[in-house]
Amino acid sequence: MTYPRYSIVIPAFNESKRIPATLQSVTECVRARAWSAEIIVVDDGSRDSTADVVRAFAAQVPEVRLLQNPGNRGKGYSVRNGLLRAFGEIVMFTDADLSAPIEEAEGLFAAIAGGADIAIGSRWLERTRQTIRQPLYRQFFGRCFNAVTRAVMGLPFADTQCGFKAFTRAAAQTVFQLQTIDRWGFDPEILFIALKRGFRIEEVPVSWAHDERTRISYLKDGMRMLEDIAQVRWNALFGRYGREIEPIHRATLAK
Repeated sequence: MTYPRYSIVIPAFNESKRIPATLQSVTECVRARAWSAEIIVVDDGSRDSTADVVRAFAAQVPEVRLLQNPGNRGKGYSVRNGLLRAFGEIVMFTDADLSAPIEEAEGLFAAIAGGADIAIGSRWLERTRQTIRQPLYRQFFGRCFNAVTRAVMGLPFADTQCGFKAFTRAAAQTVFQLQTIDRWGFDPEILFIALKRGFRIEEVPVSWAHDERTRISYLKDGMRMLEDIAQVRWNALFGRYGREIEPIHRATLAK
């Protein structure tokens, strides 16, 4: 079996209206750049027709395939499920709204080609690249959460939460098998794990357009994220992230 160079994972929950345009954009980008790539949509127990829409699209576009979670498990679970079942040598995830245009993946891939194990998109390294900015209150809460995350977890990154990250296969296999947070707070955990395991992380500025349809609540989900940060520190204290990891071989996934 010939495996793709890249795997692009898109977590999706109740995205039946947005996902066709998203898949069209990603497919066009992949083909225009002649990337050897697969596009994986991970349906997180959607209550609408997301899965059916993706199946119909995949029937016409061989690069696309659908994975389904066992019910609604959260974005962190969806990303882990997709990346651990991907075939690519370089694996990435992007949000279904494509707030960062998929063309920006070239910057992530270039960072990995230059020696990084992990490349993470950043909305804050070059703020002029934000074509549609978040409302001020969202910017405020987002920066506050990022500051707390940096202080408590020792993460030296301008933007931990950007849903646009790429990994070498080896890094993804280690980081995501150790991940424990299933919902919104998973981003700081995977970066914490990556640093603890000695992976080289490069932060890459990306263009970004805020989508008002985003579902995150900075009050409710922000409190959950703080709980998740505490859980990560607890896990680290008891050695949860130091255990040995056996990679999942692609031949096993293909069965």
